[in-house]
Amino acid sequence: MRQFDVTGMSCAACSARVEKAVSAVEGVSECAVSLLTNSMSVEGTAADEAIIAAVTAAGYGAFLKGTEKVKNCALADTETPRLKKRLISSLFFLEILMYISMGHTMWGFPLPRFFENNPLAAGLAELLLTVAVMVINQRFFISGTKALFNRAPNMDTLVSLGASAAFIYSTVVLFSMTVSEDAQILLHGLYFESAAMILTLITVGKMLEARAKGKTTDALRGLMSLSPKTACVVRGGTEQEIPVEDVRTDDVFLVRPGENIPADGVVTDGVTAVDESALTGESIPVDKTVGDSVSAGTVNQTGFIRCRAVKVGEDTTLAQIIRMVSDAAATKAPIARTADKVAGVFVPTVMLIAMVTTAVWLLLGRDVGFAIGRGISVLVISCPCALGLATPVAVMVGSGVGAKHGILFKTAASLENTGRTEIVVLDKTGTVTTGTPTVADLISAENVTRSELLTAAASLEALSEHPLAKAVVRYARENSVVFEPVSDFRALPGNGVEGRAGEKTLLGGSMKFVFEKVKADKELKTKAEGLAESGKTPLIFCENEKILGIIAVADVIKSDCAEAVKELENMGIRVVMLTGDDPRTAQTIAREAGIGEVIAGVLPDGKEKVIRHLTRRGKTVMVGDGINDAPALTAADVGLAIGAGADIAVDAADVVLTNGGVRDVPAAIRLGRKTLKNIRENLFWAFFYNLIGIPIAAGVLSGAGITLSPMIGAAAMSLSSFCVVSNALRLNLADIYDAKRDRKITVKHREEKTMEKTIKIEGMMCPHCEARVRKTLEKIEGVEVIEVSHEKDIAVVRVRNVTDAALKEAVEAQDYTVLGIEDN
Repeated sequence: MRQFDVTGMSCAACSARVEKAVSAVEGVSECAVSLLTNSMSVEGTAADEAIIAAVTAAGYGAFLKGTEKVKNCALADTETPRLKKRLISSLFFLEILMYISMGHTMWGFPLPRFFENNPLAAGLAELLLTVAVMVINQRFFISGTKALFNRAPNMDTLVSLGASAAFIYSTVVLFSMTVSEDAQILLHGLYFESAAMILTLITVGKMLEARAKGKTTDALRGLMSLSPKTACVVRGGTEQEIPVEDVRTDDVFLVRPGENIPADGVVTDGVTAVDESALTGESIPVDKTVGDSVSAGTVNQTGFIRCRAVKVGEDTTLAQIIRMVSDAAATKAPIARTADKVAGVFVPTVMLIAMVTTAVWLLLGRDVGFAIGRGISVLVISCPCALGLATPVAVMVGSGVGAKHGILFKTAASLENTGRTEIVVLDKTGTVTTGTPTVADLISAENVTRSELLTAAASLEALSEHPLAKAVVRYARENSVVFEPVSDFRALPGNGVEGRAGEKTLLGGSMKFVFEKVKADKELKTKAEGLAESGKTPLIFCENEKILGIIAVADVIKSDCAEAVKELENMGIRVVMLTGDDPRTAQTIAREAGIGEVIAGVLPDGKEKVIRHLTRRGKTVMVGDGINDAPALTAADVGLAIGAGADIAVDAADVVLTNGGVRDVPAAIRLGRKTLKNIRENLFWAFFYNLIGIPIAAGVLSGAGITLSPMIGAAAMSLSSFCVVSNALRLNLADIYDAKRDRKITVKHREEKTMEKTIKIEGMMCPHCEARVRKTLEKIEGVEVIEVSHEKDIAVVRVRNVTDAALKEAVEAQDYTVLGIEDN
């Protein structure tokens, strides 16, 4: 995804115009324009020059994000000071204009004698003061006219047309005063003060909007301010203070108490406590010693440390978080599509309504001043900005609140989908459990010593990255085991590992996997099953197809897991634990965590299939942290990577939780729900305001004596966008960990027409045959395997839109005989 900064946009019609223009460029597959940050995200193969040219042709400007010309312009609030100057200047002239036009007439304020007896002079003074206000606010006219000529009218077009209509009509009346004997009466029919007031009030609204919009990026600016401007590095044996941008990988940097850490690195000397709350939301300082990692933007609190830089500049964790939050704001939520469609035709429709309104009142016999006043009111009360801002401001604030608590949404769609969650699937290892298991039991086979078993197991597992492997290796090192070199190492995802140590072929893995490969005596199997039933994970190790023994590894559930599961269920969410572990082990862990539904014994590719099945039943969130979770994270409606996790898991996820706490899962869903509610409120206000305001401005209630002057219409328009942005800012007050106000949604899961069938199979002789049949059936789309037993000669499956003939053909293709298929 490429990011561009866009200049010249003033309302939702502008962003819709830019989006349409860029989407038409050959090679662009997706384009999203954010009015809030004046940015654009583009996916596809189109050249940057072609994209920029399309934006320019549409009447706007575009630059590749990160160029010096527009660096940080999306976050710097340069608009508010500029609008404030315009407003002060406009108010100076407007006060004088209002005093002349209304003060004397309505309240009897004194005027110079030549004004009292010369209405033409008073009218001319009003014209000159109005011209001054129009010159000060010329941006409305320049932008509006340019947009009109580009056949893409925007909010500025409406404002400029309304002000121009009032000014031109008043100028015509002023000239007619020179030949009329009723000049004093005609003076009261001038609309100069309306033209000036429209421009000034819209400027007030724009300034309030800009100020409020600036607050929506407070969280992002706060993250950016965490990075220190300078760093103290050691080069050539001497300490040097250099700009943080000049820090390079492998530089040694020094951090004193109270200083911010300038880069991601590893502590090489010293002991300290580091405040990581800005990145993780965790308020308790984390102790750091030699070998521990530190992150840029965190604060060194107590000790002096020396570190080696590992990631610098745009590669640091802080920079990635900033980029993720910024990218989320530049994307669009699906809920915004309706508003986008309306915004694309909104301004032309309003212009047509204004013309029709004026014409109808003239045909009904009302005077020209009244008819034009109604048309102007329609133009200036209409607000496309509120439509355009309704979604992005809520997404920006919601993403910022999440970032402050270590919850990072990659896109607006992921934030919205998280709020619509109906099913949460939790991976066991590293999500439900701590992910740092320890060796609990070591049982050697007959004629095998504990030392031989541990040496072979640790030598083989030393090359694996799996948490269970690390537990075995850690235990071996604690017992001073001498490792043997292993070659031809191969990891078998979801099953185990294999390799060679000299002339010996080593194999290790899950009970199910190894017992399918190697014969084991009944006593050893019974012991392994007993360990599994007690909640431990038995790992079986073999040498030259001879079982050496069992090493049982136990993992404990995270301290907040049970509470998180309870919160999810109280929110009306179905919770499922998914794991490749043995069903007995999985059930024990699930009971401790309070999870009622468990799907165990699933391989990585099987996890993806389970997730696809669940997504057909409801909006599904998959929570995982490992390499083998990546396919499932991608298959889910929302993939949620928890903790530091594997890089591939983080890449595959839609939401990243920088902490390891499971309570961040309901917190993310809670934040998604609150953001969705806020977006709906904003959209309701934006649509309701226009649906009610435009007819009243057109004069449909004039029969009841209710009309809106152009000035009141301008005031209403100026406040509409401000109200939308202010409502979004309320999300900053949300406590996303407070479960007291959770609303239990009634989820109507999408039921599928499924049938459970029992297939009678002849020819299965062993567990290997069972695995072969299971794998064959799982490959069929719409089949969920419940049980395969060579002892019962059956396979029990749950099917959706799969014929008996297809099941029979698949099984018999593996050289087994299907004797019959019965519906259960």
